[in-house]
Amino acid sequence: MAEDGFKGRALRSRIVTEGVDRTPHRAFMRGMGLDDEEIARPFIGVVTTEGEMSPCNMGLAAQAEHACAGVQEGGGTPRRFTTISISDAISMNHQGMKCSLVSREVIADSVELVVRGHCYDGLVAYGACDKNLPAMMMAMTRLDVPSVFLHGGATLASEFGGKPFSVINAYEAVGAVQKGELDRATLTRMEKAAMTTIGACPGQFTASTMAMVAEVMGFALPGSATAPAVAAERKAMGRRAGITVMEILRRGGPTPRQLVTRESLENACALVAATGGSTNAALHIPAIAHEAGIRFTLDDVAEVLQRTPLIADMQPGGRFFAKDVHDVGGVAVVVKELIKGGHIHPDTPTVTGLTLGELVKDAPEPDGTVIRPLTNPISPTGGVVVLKGSLAPDGALIKVAGLKALVHEGPARVFESEEEAVKAIRASEYAAGDVVIIRNEGPKGGPGMREMLGPTAMIYGQGMGEKVALVTDGRFSGATRGLCVGYVSPEAAAGGPVALVQTGDLVRVDAEKGTLDLLIPPEEMDRRRAAWTPRKQARLAGALQKYAESVRSAHLGAVTHDGAAEWPMDEIADD
Repeated sequence: MAEDGFKGRALRSRIVTEGVDRTPHRAFMRGMGLDDEEIARPFIGVVTTEGEMSPCNMGLAAQAEHACAGVQEGGGTPRRFTTISISDAISMNHQGMKCSLVSREVIADSVELVVRGHCYDGLVAYGACDKNLPAMMMAMTRLDVPSVFLHGGATLASEFGGKPFSVINAYEAVGAVQKGELDRATLTRMEKAAMTTIGACPGQFTASTMAMVAEVMGFALPGSATAPAVAAERKAMGRRAGITVMEILRRGGPTPRQLVTRESLENACALVAATGGSTNAALHIPAIAHEAGIRFTLDDVAEVLQRTPLIADMQPGGRFFAKDVHDVGGVAVVVKELIKGGHIHPDTPTVTGLTLGELVKDAPEPDGTVIRPLTNPISPTGGVVVLKGSLAPDGALIKVAGLKALVHEGPARVFESEEEAVKAIRASEYAAGDVVIIRNEGPKGGPGMREMLGPTAMIYGQGMGEKVALVTDGRFSGATRGLCVGYVSPEAAAGGPVALVQTGDLVRVDAEKGTLDLLIPPEEMDRRRAAWTPRKQARLAGALQKYAESVRSAHLGAVTHDGAAEWPMDEIADD
């Protein structure tokens, strides 16, 4: 039945499918092979970031075919389209990384434009790399049409030397080679073992973290965050996603802005804390909130992180991978345990029509190894800590999961860019006890807020991971480990205190107290501030120029527009 409950409904797609003056529009639809029945049905966009940019995105189009089948089964007409993605891995440690965070906005903008321009009634969105996951959720929230999100899944972790192995080990091995502690032949074998299937990084890096955020916020289907990319069950998940978006359309909700509430945002932060998730989540969760018109800043994130225990033993701070979590019951196990302790609001809605609490009530108990019970947490507070102080008045982030020492005080060694720092690190031109400062890499100053996995992995591979601290107004990969502080706000380009640090100044990082301070007298700070002038930047054009001119501070999510965009409904045809 083409109509199947939609006859007389004020659907957005009616704008382009009904009336004499829409004859040319329907002609184009017929040119795509649609018949009367298909044109009469609701139009559902099915978007992926399919492409050969990285193994993360390969295979998404095949998965989306199952979502299209589900849409058709549910009475809709699927409309496939794709958008860009930037591989953080391949753009890492060079100028290309400036494009990564910018791509989050471009992806969200492009999905918005396609859905608005073609008046689609709903959306199924696939993402599988660091920025395209939050970008899809941002677009869904901005559009507020019935929507379902699916993570494309992670690669399978491999083994090397009889131990579990992933791409983070390859990054860190580079530092060991540079220090002469590992030979090139072994590094080549590691390189070949690091990514054995398509899929995103398998640890609790940014992709897996944001996939779990999608589940706990109600955007995604249960189990979809942790099922591997090559798992057969992804066929059924895709089909169910297509059916689910049609069910949401029939019952009138919940739409994304009904899912994005202060309570669900707090749930997302609790999930990040409990799993030792990526620091990038504290950039992306406020950005998703912004799309719903909710002010949710680094301070709000910090409050939840500080009150939520770490219970999942996941890489990079721990031992296990997303698939290991899947094998013991998935995200639902973590959520159910956090609900027990009052760390998660159970009454938030999900795309299934059930509340979060209802959805996880039958989940298994923690296995005690991959996921611990609240009675035996790995740490009493979350794996990510927000720091504030004279060096970061608006906040900074450090991932403490797996760290042995949480306090570090030492002399600053200041670098004006990532390249400058990497050159010195390769030559081991730093010493135990130093605080390596990399500035001018913030959202505006980069522009693009590059990840610092290159330098942090080299430092760790050189055996100095917890012997020095690294502080930057840039950001980190979810795979970063060590005493690394990022997202320092305000950034150097905005005249933040990080712009005033000089080599030799004492800097104190205290993740126990949540402080980050430049230990110079206030009058000296005032003198430097009065003398400061913005760093001259190379001429920009194109996307980077537009981004630099519009982007806002990291503690607000590095967003580029005013938030809560509206889609006027008065154009929808009355039947």
